[in-house]
Amino acid sequence: MKKTYINEVKIGLQRTNEITPEILTENDIQQLPSIVQQYIRYVGAVGKEKVLNFRVVFEGFIRSNPSDGWMKLNSVQYNFTDKPTRIFYISAKKMGIPAVGIHLYKDEKAIMLIKLLGLFTIADAKGLEMNQGETVTLFNDMCFMAPATLIDKNIQWETIDSLTVKARYTNGNITITAILSFNEKGELINFISNDRYETKDGQTYLNYPWLTPVDGYHEINGYHLATGAKAIYKHPEGDFCYGKFNIKNVEYNLRELK
Repeated sequence: MKKTYINEVKIGLQRTNEITPEILTENDIQQLPSIVQQYIRYVGAVGKEKVLNFRVVFEGFIRSNPSDGWMKLNSVQYNFTDKPTRIFYISAKKMGIPAVGIHLYKDEKAIMLIKLLGLFTIADAKGLEMNQGETVTLFNDMCFMAPATLIDKNIQWETIDSLTVKARYTNGNITITAILSFNEKGELINFISNDRYETKDGQTYLNYPWLTPVDGYHEINGYHLATGAKAIYKHPEGDFCYGKFNIKNVEYNLRELK
């Protein structure tokens, strides 16, 4: 899995290194809803390079069921915007036993593979539900981790009210929708979609509303970004928070593997 992660990142870097990034200007954001424009200005993206790729370092906790204890995790991911790609590598411990995993979204297809001790498979997910669900995750990354990418021509916007918008994001044959909620300062504070599936093993998929509220904005490398987030499924019996994440670093337009 580590070799796959490294190889896929190198492929993306080689491709985006051949592109010279333009500067994001006010003209680029004029077609967006007012609150999305405000958000892009707030994070400090205007006047900086448009995003070809980005690297994010996380730490946090995950669990599979509401009754489970939390597993500590560390993760690194690369996203590429020219050909929508998400490469997410995770290391964690389950009952003291090390686990590693990879989420790979490329060419409109997604896989999730998690193994204990690097040997015993505990999740192996792929198929139509994963493809759609990881398209939601990719768009969520764009919204919170790389707001400059919200000028993407594959996003259709609908204003609901002064602080709420609906977005339709299309990648190839897959279209997903999400509701984005902002506060008066222009901070994106929540994202909810009905198009992401919950799976624990890659065999059974359940469709519940998925939301990612955030709880703080901080300066990271010259940008004002959300750094704390929760991942929640709205089960009929109540909200199930399965992930708590803290972003340690975000970097844009990398030219080599770190």
